[in-house]
Amino acid sequence: MTRGIDHLVLAVRDLDRARAFYESLGFTLTPRAFHPWGTANHLVQLDGCFLELLGIADAAKIPPHAPGEFSFGAHNRDFLARREGMSMLVFQSHDARRDRAEFAAAGLQTYAPFDFGREAKLPDGGTARVAFSLAYVTDPRMPDSALFTCQQHAPKYFWKRDYQVHANGARMIAEVVMVAPEPPAFADFFARLQGRESVRVADGALAVATARGRVSVLTPRAFAARFGAAPADAETPHFAAFRIAGADAAALAARLSAAGIAHRRVDAAVQISAAAAFGVAIEFA
Repeated sequence: MTRGIDHLVLAVRDLDRARAFYESLGFTLTPRAFHPWGTANHLVQLDGCFLELLGIADAAKIPPHAPGEFSFGAHNRDFLARREGMSMLVFQSHDARRDRAEFAAAGLQTYAPFDFGREAKLPDGGTARVAFSLAYVTDPRMPDSALFTCQQHAPKYFWKRDYQVHANGARMIAEVVMVAPEPPAFADFFARLQGRESVRVADGALAVATARGRVSVLTPRAFAARFGAAPADAETPHFAAFRIAGADAAALAARLSAAGIAHRRVDAAVQISAAAAFGVAIEFA
């Protein structure tokens, strides 16, 4: 079963600065929300997918990992101790428990399903309860990254049109780019995750089709050729960039220049380096 990209977890050390940066890119952000396990976020809602800017709000509330259980808070706390950037890739789900069973049957490293809810602030100033079920997967070759599926139980309270209109025209997450010394080595992992028919290896790179967007796995050299700079860590496989579709490149470039944000034009795309964007390169196309 091919699952589409649901959202990206972008871990940052200063959530206020990250929010201001993404607003300067022309994104509309949701009000700050808090998780009961010590993290906080702002979201960039797109067409059926979103970006999650995530920071640590109260480290004392973060539960540790336990046998058979995955701690979202601990993973991101430990990630931020090493770097900023994209700490997790999330796929959409209609049944997280079924996902977990399918992943386990495929031989992937899975954990107990995780259910939670939180209060969401609505555009009119009110609040509503949103709830989710998650199914986590990890791979020891990617210590800085985790993946999970996310099942929403109250989508009518989560998705709001007021939060999905962006001055830069952004519509969706079109691609996530992972860096690894040997991309084909991850073909079996993604085949178990998304189905073998979704995975293609060509010219030393790996392409994974999903129901929404794609995942590309590139060598550090190929990443540098595409984005103009080598990843900060060329040895540890990790998610290093993402591409947003729908933006007007010329208008966005003018916005970035006015804001003093370093960027470069590549054909019809605009790129912002990981160094300028809290540890993850961003491409608008």
